[in-house]
Amino acid sequence: MRLDTPIRNAIHARSSPPLTAMMRGVSLCGSEVVLVPLGVILVWWLLAAGRRRAAVVFAAAALGAEALDQIMKLLFNRPRPEPFFGLASPVTHSFPSGHAMVSGCFFGVLAAILAARGAPWARSRLKRMAIFAVAALVVGLMGFSRVYLGFHYPTDVLAGYAAAVFWLAVVRAAHRVFTKPSST
Repeated sequence: MRLDTPIRNAIHARSSPPLTAMMRGVSLCGSEVVLVPLGVILVWWLLAAGRRRAAVVFAAAALGAEALDQIMKLLFNRPRPEPFFGLASPVTHSFPSGHAMVSGCFFGVLAAILAARGAPWARSRLKRMAIFAVAALVVGLMGFSRVYLGFHYPTDVLAGYAAAVFWLAVVRAAHRVFTKPSST
């Protein structure tokens, strides 16, 4: 709390109605209301493009992140802070931030798929870097919005990012194991 409270207070002290409206929109974009339909569309698009492995990796990353988030929330059982702006508090626990974790996995894998070598829109290194930069910006804004609105402590968001990195490493390692050419 010695770290969380001053950061929350400093962010809240700089709030404004236009920024609050923007942060509510950003936060909504990281919710299941947006990510589930978008994820279904992306999986369908990948399958239609003949990219079955990419569709499986994307689905495993996104769905696994959600499952891991729910398990961690139950294990840590951290109560949420009081939200700002008169917003209703979500019914789940606070730690880790699911928005940070799931969006980190969702947009991280999406960026990796979009930046794959050979994709017509990602032929240069600069374009691939831009894809990852946009994904990082979206994920960063997602986490900031959760602290700004008061739904999470900053350490919840940092833990969500750390869990996302962990889960993406697991998914990547599994992908490498299962797509390794056989030596026989």
